[in-house]
Amino acid sequence: MVRKKNSGKNKPFTKKELQAVRKRLIGEKAKIIEELIRLKGEGLNKSFKDASGDLSGYSFHMADMATDLYDREFSLELAQGERERLFALDEAIKRVDEGTYGKCDSCEGYISRQRLKAMPQAKYCIECQEKEEKSAGR
Repeated sequence: MVRKKNSGKNKPFTKKELQAVRKRLIGEKAKIIEELIRLKGEGLNKSFKDASGDLSGYSFHMADMATDLYDREFSLELAQGERERLFALDEAIKRVDEGTYGKCDSCEGYISRQRLKAMPQAKYCIECQEKEEKSAGR
């Protein structure tokens, strides 16, 4: 683990700033939960027949079934991504509560405020994130 010296621009958050960050994270979390509820209501819990509105006992046309299947799969992928983001936001809220928010999990230096503004759930500074992605083979 390499430790970086704290540069002047990357510094710990004040208690007031952490309260504002926590409020923002909770707001982001609420938006994701609303989106997951919307996705669920739009057909993830419906059968193909119910989703299409077809009341007849006849089978679907294969092209219609393929389109419906694609749409359902796409919605499931969206929902999975949103669940992962929800988990990351929960971890960020936990770091705020513990007083470790804004510290890189790898080098323990401070993550730039600009990065945290764009991605409030970030747990690595840019340099360590790049190393993580390279080691994961992305």
